[in-house]
Amino acid sequence: MNLLKGNLVTGRSARAWAGFAGAAVVLFAVAPLALSDFRLGLLAKYLCTAMVAVGICLAWGRGGLLTLGQGVFFGLGGYAMAMHLKIADAGPGNLPDFMQLYGTATELPWWWKPFENPLFALAATVLLPMVVAALLGLFIFRRRVKGAYFAILSQALAAALAIWLIGQQATTGGTNGLTDIQGFFGYTLDDPVNQRMVYFVIAAALLLLIAIARQLINSRYGELLVAVRDSEERVRFLGYDPANVKLVAYVVAAGMAGLAGALFVPAVGIISPALIGIVPSIEFVIGAAVGGRASLVGAVLGAVAVAWAKTALSEEFPAAWTYFQGLLFIVALAFLPGGLASLAVLVRRRKAAPEKKSAAIPVGEAA
Repeated sequence: MNLLKGNLVTGRSARAWAGFAGAAVVLFAVAPLALSDFRLGLLAKYLCTAMVAVGICLAWGRGGLLTLGQGVFFGLGGYAMAMHLKIADAGPGNLPDFMQLYGTATELPWWWKPFENPLFALAATVLLPMVVAALLGLFIFRRRVKGAYFAILSQALAAALAIWLIGQQATTGGTNGLTDIQGFFGYTLDDPVNQRMVYFVIAAALLLLIAIARQLINSRYGELLVAVRDSEERVRFLGYDPANVKLVAYVVAAGMAGLAGALFVPAVGIISPALIGIVPSIEFVIGAAVGGRASLVGAVLGAVAVAWAKTALSEEFPAAWTYFQGLLFIVALAFLPGGLASLAVLVRRRKAAPEKKSAAIPVGEAA
């Protein structure tokens, strides 16, 4: 039995390594050769969406936490990165362009000044979302808020952040957000070579997040997270605190969304309230649900596919795309709850069924 289990684990590990190698070849070799600079830039944007989906797979797919507010953490990471880049673009002693246009201040606001430091800004892109998620999670999970109530609270937070950003035009750019970002830590983003560099950074970050999430899912913590999702009271009876288990998944997912938002800024050159409110938060969840929220590969591919469909179909049907997106989400949850990834599981089971049946026939009868 131990030998069989060991062979199974070894086989899964080998398939995982093969999958990583294949993904690396596609992302770092095939895509740059096959796609134009414009299409590669679009793919970089889609991969940022996929990074958010990795966190959703961990929190929702494994932990049952319907995170409808990931736009909050995506936005916190994006604004933290954009604030530093706007300060760098303005140059020493100068204010960012929008502050000169809309504001009356003669110096940077006090809460902008720490973002002059590149190390602080880089750390804030991940740590700030995680801190906010930890504070919010402690309040929610300690009070045993779950299900639809948790989803509504997380969505309300996304709406509140977007409204606050819109109201602070002099310091956040208001509805327009932080736009026209020209540089990325000394590199000019107008240069196609530097744009490709940003793409490679995003691709590497996505693979890293997938590896981290896979390690968590396959660890003892991952088993405990699934147990909390399936039977919270039983886990509490065994001596574990379900609130802490869910909190870890929520905070990790927030950090992943923050990193995605930070890398989205140099890829697109903008961050605005329209990218972090309720609708974007729902779009993140739709991508993971369509691909398969319980599967890392499914969630990533689903997020990329939905983001690509949004770009392609919204060009043809600008007024109707939202309806297509809602219909896609409803169909996925109603007829394919496991997402497209569940189809691969069904195919594998059907292939394995005849083998098990033939193995069960006695040797004498088979002769």
